[in-house]
Amino acid sequence: MVSFRLQGCQLSCERDGRELFRDLDFDVEGGQILRIEGPNGSGKTTLLKILSGQLHDFDGELRWGDQPIARVRDHYLANLLYLGHAPGVKASLTPLENLAWYQALAGVVGSEAARMTALERVGLGGFEDVPAAQLSAGQQRRVALARLELTPRPLWILDEPFTAIDKQGVEALERRLLAHARRGGSVILTTHHDLTPLGELRRIRLGEGGRHVIQ
Repeated sequence: MVSFRLQGCQLSCERDGRELFRDLDFDVEGGQILRIEGPNGSGKTTLLKILSGQLHDFDGELRWGDQPIARVRDHYLANLLYLGHAPGVKASLTPLENLAWYQALAGVVGSEAARMTALERVGLGGFEDVPAAQLSAGQQRRVALARLELTPRPLWILDEPFTAIDKQGVEALERRLLAHARRGGSVILTTHHDLTPLGELRRIRLGEGGRHVIQ
């Protein structure tokens, strides 16, 4: 896996006249897991959307390696996999069809056999041809998480990935995150779940008035 470094330099952001975070500096390298913490409304999802290139209304700079991301945006996005708080599953498609759609959007050429294997790894073997509308919330989340098996990107940005999955699914996802970091990848995530110690786990806690703590 390629070596990389993502840096946030003096990041500041306001929403509706309220300062979410101010002068935030951090860096993430391969092999690290970074958890974004804070109460509801503190700016966790906003920060993830900034890091994933979805929001541009902020001050400061993001750098990928030694370059501002504004200069290497396409290269940065090609190394990034983002999973939002909502599973993003098309209700009219089956899990197999959803994964094929995801891969097409990412420009990844994959086989049905690989998609079947990914579904089996997330506990959806036997549900591959069931319309997603008939799946539970936890099963729909597992469809989205199967993307982690199929899209080879070194940097994962995950917003509440443990939502709606059972204890067995939580344990499997923790193992998946740790395996990714051990191979030189990196994970930035938000979660209300109490994580089992995962490799080099670091934390940014967002607070009121733009304050933050980095651990």
